[in-house]
Amino acid sequence: MAFLQTILAFVVALGSLVIIHELGHYVVARLCGVKVLRFSVGMGKVVFSRKFGPDQTEWAISILPLGGYVKMLDAREQDVSGLSPQELTREFTGQSVWRRMAIVAAGPLANFALAILLFAGLYIHGEMEPTPRVRAVAEHTAAYQGGLRGNELITAVNGEAILTWSELRWKVLQGVIDKTPIRLDVRRSDPGAAGGEPSGGKLLDTVNLPIDSLTTKDLEGDYLAKLGIKLARAKPILGTVMPGGPGMLAGLHEGDLITSIDGEPVADSGAFVDKIKASPGKPLSLTGLRNGNSFTVSVTPQAEAGKDGQVGLIKVVMSGMPEMVLASSPPLEALAKGARRTWDSSIMTLKMLGKMVIGEVSWKNITGPITIADYAGQTARIGAFSYLSFIAFISISLGVMNLLPIPVLDGGHLLYYSLEVLTGRPIPERVGAIAQRAGIGILMTLMMVAMFNDVVRLIF
Repeated sequence: MAFLQTILAFVVALGSLVIIHELGHYVVARLCGVKVLRFSVGMGKVVFSRKFGPDQTEWAISILPLGGYVKMLDAREQDVSGLSPQELTREFTGQSVWRRMAIVAAGPLANFALAILLFAGLYIHGEMEPTPRVRAVAEHTAAYQGGLRGNELITAVNGEAILTWSELRWKVLQGVIDKTPIRLDVRRSDPGAAGGEPSGGKLLDTVNLPIDSLTTKDLEGDYLAKLGIKLARAKPILGTVMPGGPGMLAGLHEGDLITSIDGEPVADSGAFVDKIKASPGKPLSLTGLRNGNSFTVSVTPQAEAGKDGQVGLIKVVMSGMPEMVLASSPPLEALAKGARRTWDSSIMTLKMLGKMVIGEVSWKNITGPITIADYAGQTARIGAFSYLSFIAFISISLGVMNLLPIPVLDGGHLLYYSLEVLTGRPIPERVGAIAQRAGIGILMTLMMVAMFNDVVRLIF
């Protein structure tokens, strides 16, 4: 079932992106008066087609599911000698260079437009996400050197406000790629406040995060953890207290917030569980808050056999969710954020490609259809929000890749037309033919690298 879901998620994602891309070419071609002969989803032999519209455009599905194309009336591909003068005015190469550039650029721009709309819709809908609160920071890490100690809430990166952990990751990633200093605005917790909550504006602080220890190769893993920044776990708030267990016998209640054990502060639910497990049969003094009032109880964890010996249990369920926030925006703000995210992602993609070329980033980051299909299946299983975010990022990647100045891609054709604008004449056919063969060679090489990386990931 998971395999079928992965295949379906991949087909839906890729199919929708190809259709949007080719619709961009199609719509602008029609607006420019160019006759469209065929609109195909897929490449190779046509397996199904129907003709519609005043021009009887053939809408087709072809046998190879990767890609698609729009076939226009083009003197380079069809014999146009028998066409009437009126019909010849609708031939592609007879259009002005600016119209040809608009038609070619429309495909990638449609992909960027789709990403903007998807991001905007996701920002409007909103999603509960972890807040950028930091877990206890280990010494000898960049985060500790910068001044983070744990339980700080990061509110801005380099002056830009953030609400979620994912926004923190993105902003730090941009800083590392650009090799720019990273300044974090944080709200520290007041140990004297109830539950260690932030108390007003007095505890606002700025932390300069050293990133010299990171290289672009570190971005292939958890770069925040390498800096010493980890997501804070859930607060040590008790969930269900099981009847007859040591917790209930000690007087613990659901909703109790544990603040210390034997006088030692408890950082989070993970630290609480670790302490309980490490104390089988040992009386512990728990201090906490219940409805805003402090309490202290004594509890003796029940000893039970574990994988590595005896562990202590008090028969209480802990809340496992970190601190969450609903991140949503009004429509106009969401549209602006969607456009900004699409722009930033496009620039990031180009920078990563450039670093691959000069060897700063490994070529194993190039992925092919197998890895994309795997991610499509994973995000689809997580939920619609993750799946639509995945489609938006793939749409951006498709737009950027198609704008690269490689012959046979849209970017290659735009390069030809740009040279035509500068020189006043089209590039010679012989030069174009050589460039096309070189472009095919480059694309085939990239495809082989991507497929090799996919197979390696699949095996290892």
